[in-house]
Amino acid sequence: MVTSPEVSSRPAAKSPAASPPPDADPRIVPRRHTGRWLTAGLALLLFAMVVNSVVRNDAFQWGVVGRYFTTTAVLDGLLLSLWLTALVMVLGFLLGTVLAVMRLSANPVLRTLSWGYVWIFRSTPLLVQLLFWFNIGALYPTLGLGIPFGPQFLTVKTVNLLGPTLTAVIGLTLHESAYAAEVVRGGILSVDGGQTEAAQALGLSRGRTLRRIVVPQAMRSIVPTAGNMLIGTLKGTSIVSVLAVHDLLYSVQLIYNQTYQIIPLLMVATLWYIAVTTVLSVGQFYVERYYARGNSRALPPTPLRRARDQARLLRRRLGAATASDARPAIGGDR
Repeated sequence: MVTSPEVSSRPAAKSPAASPPPDADPRIVPRRHTGRWLTAGLALLLFAMVVNSVVRNDAFQWGVVGRYFTTTAVLDGLLLSLWLTALVMVLGFLLGTVLAVMRLSANPVLRTLSWGYVWIFRSTPLLVQLLFWFNIGALYPTLGLGIPFGPQFLTVKTVNLLGPTLTAVIGLTLHESAYAAEVVRGGILSVDGGQTEAAQALGLSRGRTLRRIVVPQAMRSIVPTAGNMLIGTLKGTSIVSVLAVHDLLYSVQLIYNQTYQIIPLLMVATLWYIAVTTVLSVGQFYVERYYARGNSRALPPTPLRRARDQARLLRRRLGAATASDARPAIGGDR
């Protein structure tokens, strides 16, 4: 007897036990990253060992750290460090912007002078510059204001004019302006030349083109490096302690020279530097995010939003794992 094609081509029926439930979704098994988790576990283990060695080491004298952390002398030194950092950054970038414009000028004299300034102050160590300005009275005992090669109307002694704090401001500003000039110049060069050509086609002057067109777009490249310079300047102010300027480090040194508790007092300065640097880093992130608005369609998420997204993803994975564990039991009951 010849069977019909319909009967012969029909697939064999599967057993009811092997068929999945009609409403079951295909289960996706994620790829296992064994090496990644082992590396993360090893890193966490090393981090825990370091934290344990720091916290449980009695030589740090954490009680002494807590006692001196908010004393008047330490806070006064911290305020002076912050004031010095802000003033040096403002003056340094103002002078650096002028030097950058001179470097990009068509005038060969201005270009040469700007290049020479940057070359000298970037080639000399900061400590040497501070000591040089602190001893400037040996070269110029008096400073006067008057007619060149003629009478002077005002004369003042350099020793009375340049104190330790003013010397620190001058030395740090001249040093930072050399680096700020290169930062600003690099940011200006990062702007497409077509922007300047379009502004000139609209009849805008060179100064207005620089202020309204070039500099706002250059800020996207300037801000990250300027943020790093700000943090570096904050830490670099500790070097003015050699001039007896009462910054944070020098205030801490005065205390441990009397109490001989060197390590805990150095930890006080370290913790304050870490705290201020963290605040500045957060501010730098939001400033970079502000100037990145015209560059990318989607702004980078803030740390708070990133934490919420991670928590939401974790809850979703836990819910999916719970549902997948409960699904076979429900299918078996059917």
